[in-house]
Amino acid sequence: MRPLRPPSPERSADVRRRFAEEARAERPDVTALCLLVGAAADGALDEAGMDASEVELDRLAGQVPYRPGGPRAWAQALCELLGERHGFCGSAADYQRLESSLLHEVLRRRRGLPILLSVVWLEVARRAGAPVYGVALPGHFVVGFGAAGEQVLADPFGGGRVLTGADAELLVVGATGTPLHPSMLTPAAPLEIVSRILNNIRAWAAVRPERSDVGLWAVDLSLQLPSHPARLRYERAQLLVQRGDFVAGAEELEAYADVVGAVDQPTAERVRQQAHSARAMLN
Repeated sequence: MRPLRPPSPERSADVRRRFAEEARAERPDVTALCLLVGAAADGALDEAGMDASEVELDRLAGQVPYRPGGPRAWAQALCELLGERHGFCGSAADYQRLESSLLHEVLRRRRGLPILLSVVWLEVARRAGAPVYGVALPGHFVVGFGAAGEQVLADPFGGGRVLTGADAELLVVGATGTPLHPSMLTPAAPLEIVSRILNNIRAWAAVRPERSDVGLWAVDLSLQLPSHPARLRYERAQLLVQRGDFVAGAEELEAYADVVGAVDQPTAERVRQQAHSARAMLN
């Protein structure tokens, strides 16, 4: 297994700039954003490697049968091509690997998290002309084909198997303990998909303190999205302090306290005290 090595500071800055530009485009490109996430994680992913991933998606799309029929026929055609013929699927072990959240690695390994495998399905199907979109079920991302009245769901993590209503219900109940609601079946916007991918990466890093570097770049990219929670600044501050950058961490804490102070003064005061403690670590 090839170890992932971080990019240079100059490359990291360029990736953040390009990610911010793409995220603020009129029609953000999911593939481009996912490949930039990959470039933030993997210094070996250069422009040629990103282009190669795009070419691979084009190649796979070229193998989809021409206009196979209605939504179910599209779902079955993608299942046969990507799941059965090319072996794209997931397993419990994939949740333990950062590569499972990186599109270029998912294309190489044919393994990944549900949302990254869904991105492969989405981008291959879209290139082939399918009426496809992502569906952000709680705890398990899938893809949908067709309009609401004829919607067919497929689970790329399960090799692309077509889901019955009972299957989808079981996925949601298993993740949340609550029934499936029709509002959960609406198409996910591109930036929602990318935000969820970055959330997964941050969660992966959070339980691995030795990989605070991953948590930091994932937060930095999340902050480039047009809409993001203010608390991300607090998370970034904590990561900076954890990594020994006490001055930058304290400054970030103070900036967050200024934002929170308008609505929650006690919390702002606690955060300012944390900033004071961070500065004291320099002594």
